[in-house]
Amino acid sequence: MNEIKLTNTEKTLMEILWAKEKAFMKDIMEAYEEPKPAATTVATLLKRMQNKDLIGFTLYGNSREYFPKVAKGAYFKEEMTSMIDRFFNSSVSQFASFFTSNSKLSQKELKELRDIIDKQIKD
Repeated sequence: MNEIKLTNTEKTLMEILWAKEKAFMKDIMEAYEEPKPAATTVATLLKRMQNKDLIGFTLYGNSREYFPKVAKGAYFKEEMTSMIDRFFNSSVSQFASFFTSNSKLSQKELKELRDIIDKQIKD
């Protein structure tokens, strides 16, 4: 898979498409919070994201129904891997140590994490 890089504006648009799964331009515009970007700005962003093969569309007459071509889970996995590579020298154990000692997890949350890891070891 190619590396997935989203700008903040692309990520905002992808969040809308991930939530809606498919959307026409008017649906996308309605989903933006105030202050909403200009429709021309969103149209330019949609075109740029099509060129990057991040989104696709189905044509209905003159209207385009947009959809994400990248799953949210795949994007999140890529972001996490990139962060671990950059900040923790590709060491998941360094990341886990940092995360568990700096995120103020409760004993219950730590136990839940241990249970998740134990389940992965058994599978």
